[in-house]
Amino acid sequence: MDKRVFKSLIDYLEKVPAIKSPIAMGFDDKGLWWIKFRIDIENEYAWSVIQELGCVVNYLSMNERLPTVFYPVSPAPYLNGGPAEFLSWVIETKDKDFKPGNLKKWLEGRLPNPVDDLEQWILDES
Repeated sequence: MDKRVFKSLIDYLEKVPAIKSPIAMGFDDKGLWWIKFRIDIENEYAWSVIQELGCVVNYLSMNERLPTVFYPVSPAPYLNGGPAEFLSWVIETKDKDFKPGNLKKWLEGRLPNPVDDLEQWILDES
């Protein structure tokens, strides 16, 4: 499959606070796509971004779930180092008909708008 299908989603995610470039992407042997990126855990918006992505990608509502999952991945910390350098995040699809551009549209409709306007993001004050 052509990796150009990722362009609009990656362009969008690169504007999300705390998400770091580069963003990796690919397809498995069944044609299911995935993206992998790092989140700057020292950024004050990091946990808000993780919460928002977790909500939309994993659990939009009981009746309206996307065919996607968002989760952390890491090599063995005792061999490599801590989360600031080695923790990454993956979004993958479970339906080859659900394209990266579809996810971008869902994120645009539910994340702060515009996504790079920091005043639109709610910070956890607790």
